[in-house]
Amino acid sequence: MTNEPQNEPIGRSSATERDPNTAETFRFWIRPDELVNPFDIVSAEHYSPPGGRKPSLTYGLVTNIHHLTDAAGHLANFISNDFGEALDRPPQTPRTGTNVAQATVLSNSDDIYMPVQNGAPIYFADEENIHQALGIEGIPRARRIPAGLIQMSNGTQAIAYLDRDFVLGPEAGHVNISGISGLATKTSYAMYLIQAILQCGPADEIATILLNVKYDDLLHIHEPRRPRDEKEQEELEQDRAMWKRLGLRFDPWPQKRVHYLLPWGKNTRVTGRPNSFGDPPPHQVYAYALRESATKLDLLFSDIPDPAGTLSSVIGEAMQGLSGRERAWQAVQTWEDLWLKPPLAQQGIPQKFRNIHASSVGRFLRLLRRVVKTRQSGIFVSRLSTRMTTIEREIGNIHGGHTYVVDIAKLPPEEQSLVFGDVLRTVYGLYSGETLPFDDYKPPNKVIVFVDELNKYAPARGQAPRSPILEQVLDIAERGRSFGIILFSAQQFLSAVHDRVTGNAATKVLGRSDSAEINAGNYRFLDPDIKNHLTRLDKGELILSHPIYRQPVKIAFPRPPFRQSRAEK
Repeated sequence: MTNEPQNEPIGRSSATERDPNTAETFRFWIRPDELVNPFDIVSAEHYSPPGGRKPSLTYGLVTNIHHLTDAAGHLANFISNDFGEALDRPPQTPRTGTNVAQATVLSNSDDIYMPVQNGAPIYFADEENIHQALGIEGIPRARRIPAGLIQMSNGTQAIAYLDRDFVLGPEAGHVNISGISGLATKTSYAMYLIQAILQCGPADEIATILLNVKYDDLLHIHEPRRPRDEKEQEELEQDRAMWKRLGLRFDPWPQKRVHYLLPWGKNTRVTGRPNSFGDPPPHQVYAYALRESATKLDLLFSDIPDPAGTLSSVIGEAMQGLSGRERAWQAVQTWEDLWLKPPLAQQGIPQKFRNIHASSVGRFLRLLRRVVKTRQSGIFVSRLSTRMTTIEREIGNIHGGHTYVVDIAKLPPEEQSLVFGDVLRTVYGLYSGETLPFDDYKPPNKVIVFVDELNKYAPARGQAPRSPILEQVLDIAERGRSFGIILFSAQQFLSAVHDRVTGNAATKVLGRSDSAEINAGNYRFLDPDIKNHLTRLDKGELILSHPIYRQPVKIAFPRPPFRQSRAEK
């Protein structure tokens, strides 16, 4: 590490009576014709440490830039242009002006946090100094995960590393991505970051579960990208170069270590095709029969209001009776038996059961029939055949170094909630010790679960009633890290997700957002000027907040190396 500036000064610090420099911020005027942008990182020469000869360096993140002149007001400028008539010639009174940048202090090379003094030379930081400014230099190399590239106005690039212990635990965990950045941008970044984690190793200690919620975005992660024209070939080479710059291999997921779980459909028995978009990859088909799904009945009613608790009473009795194989439930073997046979019905007519009134039983059966029969996609079957598997069976037997893609893109909302809840419940039970593993099986040390559109399952307070799936998400957000469960989640609007979920995500990634969204309370952790920049981010640009960094930084990241069918159409 060096305290020597690596380039020519771009300006000098400026402190005035009205705008003094502080321990938190400083300003500097910019040399004419020098280009500086928000999110550039600069260094200012500062006091030398006691007994030292060389000056220390205070690092700052540029948050805003102002242009100042000696005009007393806008009216003076108007008058100097002949009262607005002299638009085709220079103004009568030339103005002296300069650009002044405002920077937020990131750190000091010798932990000296006196305000930057007036007249101190200002430099662009190089990669080594950027790492020192953000605190990256304190991350052991074995724990560094490349999260993207910081790109400066002068062409300097620096890799933004995350600390593995603050992504996967034990120090902190979970990653949340939000923004309206464009087609598959949030998913693309999540896939990039997961691949970076696996490539930096040890991959064999981590299992990955990906929920495919849109089209076939994640159903071909084992296939390499194939450009169709010269433009796509050029883009691919640019992405390959960025992956290399980040120290990573430009490879798709290894096919032998990817397992696709696709839903059974109404026509699967005849056509052999699962209920999914596009051409299915090599896969297994999952379905839900009643006896194997008894402990998951509550997940089917996650979005149903139940203020009096009568519905949950019926659900609880059914779950206990079916899973415990109580005598009263022996006649119920299939989904249809539930609304036709005892104990809840007699020839299809709802019956009083224990202390539960017949009308409450009737409501439960009507809702169940609507989900399981009337509106179902084919995922609910009378009995499991040899061609079918279950989510619990496959996710309950995950292995380190392997990735499991669970497709729910074509399912209606109730079925999506069931499958996602089933994945979380299975993983949580496996890692918390609530359920016993198969035989002598031991799960990998860590499991990463990725899901997009998290707001569907963990909506913000007041936007939806408490539900079993929300409770499951909150358990994983608050306790999962200690068990080795890490949640990678994404959504368009950060404000639409429960604050206990986003609050427990140590790493937050923000894409382009609209002006109404950034005024929500969820963005209080951002400097007001940085919040405003969120509305101007381009596709492929993100703002990254990580516990190690003193301030969020802007990064760019490369597109994935695997085939994204929807983006290639």
